[in-house]
Amino acid sequence: MNKLYKIFIVLGIIAVFSACMKDLDTIPLDPDEKTSEVVFQDPEAYVQNLAKCYAGLAIGGNEGGDGSGDIAGIDGGFSNYIRLMFNHQILTTDEAVILWNDQTIKDFHWHQWSIDDSFIAAMFSRLYYEISLCNEYLRQTTDEKLDDRGTSATEKAKIAEYRKEVRLLRSLSYWHVMDMFGTGIMVTENDPIGDADFLPPYASRQDIFTFVEAELKDLENTLKEPRTNEYGRVDKAAAWMILAKIYLNAEVYIGQNKYADALNYCDKIIGSSYDIAPTWEQLFWADNDQVDNTMKEIIFPVRYDGQHTQTWGGTTFLLSAAIGGGMSPADYGSSESWGGLRVCPQFVDQYEDGDRRAVFYSKEHSKTIDDFNAFESGFAYPKFVNYSREVEGNDIVGPKVDGSNSQFPDTDFPMFRMGDVYLMYAEAQLRGGGGSRSNALAYVNALRERAGAAAIEDAQLNLDFILDERSRELAWELHRRTDLIRYGKFTGGEYIWEWKGNTQAGRATDAKYGLFPIPSKDINTNPNLKQNPGY
Repeated sequence: MNKLYKIFIVLGIIAVFSACMKDLDTIPLDPDEKTSEVVFQDPEAYVQNLAKCYAGLAIGGNEGGDGSGDIAGIDGGFSNYIRLMFNHQILTTDEAVILWNDQTIKDFHWHQWSIDDSFIAAMFSRLYYEISLCNEYLRQTTDEKLDDRGTSATEKAKIAEYRKEVRLLRSLSYWHVMDMFGTGIMVTENDPIGDADFLPPYASRQDIFTFVEAELKDLENTLKEPRTNEYGRVDKAAAWMILAKIYLNAEVYIGQNKYADALNYCDKIIGSSYDIAPTWEQLFWADNDQVDNTMKEIIFPVRYDGQHTQTWGGTTFLLSAAIGGGMSPADYGSSESWGGLRVCPQFVDQYEDGDRRAVFYSKEHSKTIDDFNAFESGFAYPKFVNYSREVEGNDIVGPKVDGSNSQFPDTDFPMFRMGDVYLMYAEAQLRGGGGSRSNALAYVNALRERAGAAAIEDAQLNLDFILDERSRELAWELHRRTDLIRYGKFTGGEYIWEWKGNTQAGRATDAKYGLFPIPSKDINTNPNLKQNPGY
């Protein structure tokens, strides 16, 4: 499997716009109708369906361009996992505004969404669709089922490894449910399907936290060692990363201080074979899955290939929507110019002169967003590109080499990378999690040196600095909303950015927007669900 996502089949899980529907997994009367029970009779199905569990993060359907969408009621490109995450985690912050008038898309930046928002419903469904894929894989790969199918001992050993990876992918999506929605439903492979009387039970934030923590604590002892699995597939470091994330945010999630645990897991990753790349820009190029520099930093990528994962979400969206106005798409290895995404001036002002991470396009653009509907109002931020170049040390040399397809980038999305680990360590240390302050300072300065920014002194190392540095280092990588909430700066009036609250000057917003509402359609389908406060 050179590119794991090349292999797709349609499972017998039917996803609709309500994530809480009842699945059916009976043997069909029509021999041409495919269900999981039929699909898994094929020995190749185990690796193919593993590929689909990974691909659920990358694409929105089962055909090129997100055709044959996974979720009914919304276009496959709009329902792409990364694109939906961007709407919820980045458009709601100072890191991005969007020009378009697609349904309620601007409500994200304005903090005025409702329980009937179609994008929020799609996010909830996408998360539980991914969970359903993983559950079905685990349901179909028990020892009993494998023995019934006459699976060899060699193949059973391989499938046992696949199951661990699938459990981690499921934990990833449950973490995203916990982070964005707080509560939800809890469904595993052990729950009944095809039972007209069964509705998945309500899960509190504590319930989901406990489940994710237990799963990952078990998996960290059995997954493959860091960097020994195929690139693009998870290993122990991915489990450590999610554990570090839930512990860093534990005061928000469950009201408990777990910064020592967060620091401990950051230490594990730092002590592994992962390391930071010498050049920051290279992490977002088309060959970031092919050079050791970037493969060593990216702990878990969502993989893209211009020929085999053609989606209107993912890095296609991040690249194409950042290009517009007088920008030439060819300069970024693209033929697309969607003219949608810009950034707030408060985000721009965080950067110092000479910081290579300030990859703004400002020609004929105003820094302030005087006209929400004009692409030239606000700087563009073309961070993700579809070309590669040679690197010598920290210097970029040689001509650009475009990706394989000008419409669909080859650029992988770094879901987890070492630069984030360095900053999480520093924050956990500053929050009283133990560790070494000198190490925290060294990790921060290593990232700044790579970016061409001046090193800071010990006296400058504080929590506010780390929040800004996280934005400079990790912008558009789906962290900002979670970070601002952890710092108490997402809602309310402590931190204001342009157009927060639907005024150019910005204004305080209601605390209820710290969580997204449970979609009304899902509550109507499953009365076990409970609406979040204020909605």
